[in-house]
Amino acid sequence: MEEVRVFPLTCAVQNYAWGKIGLDSEVAKLVVGGDPLAVIEDRKPYAELWMGAHPKGDAQIKDNRIAQTTLGQWINHFPACLGSKVKDTFQGQLPFLFKVLSVNTALSIQAHPNRELAARLHAQFPEHYPDNNHKPEMAIALTRFQGLCGFRPVEEILGFLKSVPEFHALVGNEAAEELRCSMGDAVRTSQALKKCFTRMMNCEKKVFVDQLNMLVKRVTEEGASGKDTLSSNGDLLLRLHSQYPGDIGCFSIYFLNHMVLDPGQAMFLGANEPHAYLYGDCIECMACSDNTVRAGLTPKYIDVNTLCEMLNYNPAPAASKIFPHVQDAADPCVSLYDPPVPDFTVMRIQIPASVKQYTVAPVDSASILLVIEGNATATSAAALSDVALRRGTVLFVSANENVSLHITSPSGMTMFRACCLL
Repeated sequence: MEEVRVFPLTCAVQNYAWGKIGLDSEVAKLVVGGDPLAVIEDRKPYAELWMGAHPKGDAQIKDNRIAQTTLGQWINHFPACLGSKVKDTFQGQLPFLFKVLSVNTALSIQAHPNRELAARLHAQFPEHYPDNNHKPEMAIALTRFQGLCGFRPVEEILGFLKSVPEFHALVGNEAAEELRCSMGDAVRTSQALKKCFTRMMNCEKKVFVDQLNMLVKRVTEEGASGKDTLSSNGDLLLRLHSQYPGDIGCFSIYFLNHMVLDPGQAMFLGANEPHAYLYGDCIECMACSDNTVRAGLTPKYIDVNTLCEMLNYNPAPAASKIFPHVQDAADPCVSLYDPPVPDFTVMRIQIPASVKQYTVAPVDSASILLVIEGNATATSAAALSDVALRRGTVLFVSANENVSLHITSPSGMTMFRACCLL
C-alpha cells in the first residue's frame, strides 16, 4: 500500500497549574474544536498543547491506515519525511516542538542555556537538565499577551532603585552606585547590572521576605488612598505577589522589561535571555529541549548561581524585544517569523474571505499545521483521502508535499505552520 505522508494528529495536553481553567483556555478550545468528543473539565487547567514528537508528549496519529501510533515512531520509520537537509542536520529527529500556551498565572523567571552550557549542565546535573540541547524559543501572541523579557534600559532600573526603597535595600548602595556610574560604558554597565541582579538574587530569605512584605503593604495602602503606584510598578507587583507570595521573583519586575504583545506580535528568546510569561495565549515554537534554568516565581528547583552567571546583561528597551515578521515574497497570505537559529521557522497563514482555493506550498522540511480559525477540506496526493480542517485541527505534512484547501468558512482562515528552513 502507498505510504500516507500527510495526516492529522491528536496532540498531548499538559495540565500545569499555571494554565487557564476549563474553556477559558485557548488550549481547551482548540482541543474541543479539533475533537468534538473531547471532554474538558471545567475546573482543570489546560496550559499547553504539544504538537510534535517530544518523548514527554508525542502526538498520536489520527489515521488508522498507518501502523505506527505516534508521530515519533512514524518519523523513526520514515526519516525521509523530514527532508534530506533536516534529516542530516538533526540526526533524523524533528528539530522543533510546536505549542499553544494558555497562561493564567506567571511562569517562572527563567533562561535557557546555549549548546555548550546545556551539555555541561546535563553532564553535571542530569536530574535538573535532562538533555544536552539548547532551547531557543519564540512566542507569538494569539490574544493580548504579557511577559517579562530582557533587562530594562539602565535609566528605568535606576528610576526604580530611587523610587522603590525596598528594592534598593536588596541591591545595596555599592552595587546601585556602580550601576549609576557605569552609564555610557556598555561593558561596565553589563558588569554592574550583573552585580546588582546577583546581589538581589543572593539576598537572605528573611531579608527579602521582610522587604517584600513592606513593599506590598506600602503599595496596597497607596493604592487604597487613591495614589498612583506606577513608580513602584504597583499593579504588576501585587498580582505576582498574590500568585507567589514571598518569592524573590516579585522584585524581578524592576530589572526586566514588561512586554505587552498584541495578537500577531512575537518575542524571540535566545540563549541566556531572562524571561517569564505572565498572562495570555500564544503560539510557541522551540528547539526540542527541556533545559530551563529558573530563578523565581516557581516552586521548582532554583539554580541561582548558574542563572546569574549565564544571563545576557545587555539592557535594551521593551520595543527592541518585539521580533519582526515579514511577508513571504511568494505568497501574500503568509507572514514569516524566522528567528536567528536553524531549528525552526513559523508561518502565519491568513487566507482572506474572498479566496476559496488555496495551496499550502511545499517546503523542504516536515511541517506541522494548526488551524486557529476557519473550515476547509484538505486534499493531497500524499494523504490518500480528504481531511476536514476546522479550528483545532493539527496536520502533519511531510517534506515537499503540497496540500490543497477548498475553504468552506465564509470569513477565510487563519493557520500557523512550524517547519525548519535550512
